[in-house]
Amino acid sequence: QVQLVESGGGLVQTGGSLRLSCAASEGILTANSVGWYRQAPGKQRELVARSTWDGTTNIADSVKGRFTISRDNAKNILYLQMNSLKVEDTAVYYCNFYRRGNDYWGQGTQVTVSS
Repeated sequence: QVQLVESGGGLVQTGGSLRLSCAASEGILTANSVGWYRQAPGKQRELVARSTWDGTTNIADSVKGRFTISRDNAKNILYLQMNSLKVEDTAVYYCNFYRRGNDYWGQGTQVTVSS
């Protein structure tokens, strides 16, 4: 069972920045993919950014150019740098670790962007 612990969420004004971190209990190099998802109230969980085993990165169109996903494989930490935040980025952000058909999720971290 992979344990994921997110941190870095909080309250920020429009245009501000936050960096989320996700510490994994197992090597992220063993994952098929690691990524960030978010869920706003009343909406479905959606992909924000994902990094696959072969180095491919997928970024949602809604955050492209503002958010960057990166990883420290040696420390097993996944990051999400969020710049130029908008009110519509407000959501609970979840870290995901996908390996051989199994999805593992963190507990989520709240990001609130105020106008």
